[in-house]
Amino acid sequence: MRKFGLIGFPLSHSFSKKFFTAKFENEAIAGSEYELYPLENIGMLADLINNDRQLEGLNVTIPYKLAVLPVLNEIDEAARAIGAVNCIKIDRVGDLVSLKGFNTDAYGFEESLKPLLEADHKKALILGNGGAAKAVKYVLNKLRIPYIVVTRKPSDVSILYTDITSALIAEYTIIINTTPLGMSPDVVSFPEIPYYELSSAHLVYDLVYNPEETTFLNKARIKGSKVKNGLEMLYLQAERSWYLWNQ
Repeated sequence: MRKFGLIGFPLSHSFSKKFFTAKFENEAIAGSEYELYPLENIGMLADLINNDRQLEGLNVTIPYKLAVLPVLNEIDEAARAIGAVNCIKIDRVGDLVSLKGFNTDAYGFEESLKPLLEADHKKALILGNGGAAKAVKYVLNKLRIPYIVVTRKPSDVSILYTDITSALIAEYTIIINTTPLGMSPDVVSFPEIPYYELSSAHLVYDLVYNPEETTFLNKARIKGSKVKNGLEMLYLQAERSWYLWNQ
């Protein structure tokens, strides 16, 4: 039996378990299973891996995307640049165990964004500067798309929502929401930007995928903007994990 799973705490529900269980069944992938491993502290990871030699790969969620870094033997370039790991490949040679960390969020975001980019999409506004914004910034840097970060509180690396002018909206035609605003059950909330300035020249991307159309995306779609939610990104990052585990 090949085993894979998700570590985090708490783990009340999981997209990953549903995704991989369905994938194994639909694609007739025999001898594989995906389980949830709620670890109360990251120190429990070593025992989990050492006590189950069938375990080959793990996804990582809150609160361990950063805390797992010191226990890894190797970290890929994207995970190192972003400073967060959400996928671990477990290699075993005899009694020796090697753990390599990856960030598949960056891959998922990049591959879902690139087909949408048009000639007008040269600069981006990133709404929010939390953990989710790190992968977005990494991808935009990789694609050589300049960006400005927008936050609610003043900082040296961002502007405020009240600083968004008509000229700025006209120039920065990619707008990416990395905040949880609009996420179920708080579906009525949305980032405070001048939606009346949006047009068909804009690409508006929301990392939130539940609901599929947030108020943020709805307001942009009404103005004729191209819109995208985070669902494909989620599927792509999961498929990337499977690819990495099978290399």
